[in-house]
Amino acid sequence: MAATEVAQSRRVVTEIPGPKSRAIQERRRSAVAQGVGSVLPVYVERAGGGIVEDVDGNALIDFGSGIAVTNVGNADPRVVERASEQLGRFTHTCFMVNPYEAYVEVCEALNRITPGDHEKRSILLNSGAEAVENAVKIARNATGRQAVVVFDHAYHGRTNLTMALTAKNMPYKQGFGPFAGEIHRMPMAYAYRWPTGPDNCGPEAADMVIDQITKQIGAENVAAVVIEPIQGEGGFIEPAPGFLPAIVDFCRANGIVFVADEVQTGFARTGHMFACEHEGIVPDLIATAKGIAAGLPLAAVTGRAELMDAVHGGGLGGTYGGNPAACAAALASLSAIESDGLVERAREIGELMLGRLRDMAGKYDVIGDVRGRGAMIAVELVKDADRTPDPESLAKVMSFCHSRGLVLLSAGTYGNVIRMLPPLVIGDDLLNEGLDLLEEAFSLL
Repeated sequence: MAATEVAQSRRVVTEIPGPKSRAIQERRRSAVAQGVGSVLPVYVERAGGGIVEDVDGNALIDFGSGIAVTNVGNADPRVVERASEQLGRFTHTCFMVNPYEAYVEVCEALNRITPGDHEKRSILLNSGAEAVENAVKIARNATGRQAVVVFDHAYHGRTNLTMALTAKNMPYKQGFGPFAGEIHRMPMAYAYRWPTGPDNCGPEAADMVIDQITKQIGAENVAAVVIEPIQGEGGFIEPAPGFLPAIVDFCRANGIVFVADEVQTGFARTGHMFACEHEGIVPDLIATAKGIAAGLPLAAVTGRAELMDAVHGGGLGGTYGGNPAACAAALASLSAIESDGLVERAREIGELMLGRLRDMAGKYDVIGDVRGRGAMIAVELVKDADRTPDPESLAKVMSFCHSRGLVLLSAGTYGNVIRMLPPLVIGDDLLNEGLDLLEEAFSLL
């Protein structure tokens, strides 16, 4: 049976993890560095649609998508065919040595679909962290400035610079310093936890950020403001309404490059092709990865031509950036997103999930907040009316769901957020079954 023929039904035939997965896990202990973790150590045999099947024959409902990567599914036949055809012709030349058309085609597609009708350029890279790091390089080079502004609860990657941009210490930064300098962290418009309430959050947070930049850094020294339009690892925090537009206006007025980190939110995930479109934001630079190539390593920076072209020849690139097989996969994946209507499908998924989860919030006090857009949905768990984070309940919910065959991810600065990122090709039956399991877990707390 090919991966694309995986039956779209949950099946639990052993305990999870099963005996074959446990045996591989034992081998892993003596082969793989302990610093590499796994949310759920079931070893995958094949996957497709909304199902991940393990080596023991268990079929799990996928609410993770490899952390928002397999938006078009794990084995879309168009992606498989196009990438396989490319592999049969050549695997690598390095675009900086002998270029090839697919790299150019991907850049053309990104220039077309990213927000704004201005002239754009793109570069292709390998990972989200690499994309963010290159966006900062470009902004610093183009402006001649050094300071970079980031936000509480942010996550931008695991390289030295992107660790500095990331807010959460454990596990991402602990013991890995010293970090890159000239990074300045600002308050985030986290509506659920804003002291004066959600209605005041957007304008108050924006005023606070602008005041701190002006007084503590000097706007004339800031090269870039880097922000996730919806924060990912931080807990799927949607900036309160009005916050992003105010920050963008401040950047425009002061010659600051506004960088949207759309690594987790991009490519139809939130019910727009890119999350910044929800508030009409047009970034100067946009960093993408994850969902761009349906699982093959690829990332990009796309932005205003005058910024991208300001960098001297040879200043951007990398040996594997824009690998030809990854480019082929990206072209097929982007075509599938558009032809299959996956932007609209993400909205349908969001409506279904948010509706059911808000019903659950009315029944279970542990659910403090339900939030998200499209197929990027989160539930924040709390202990009391004071909104004390409840990571203990999260651990119990995750354990129950994993044991029953539902792949869930956690997130949040306080370790108390369940995040859900189902493939955009998942069926409503699997969505509802997964939510049934989640509700059962809440009922047992």
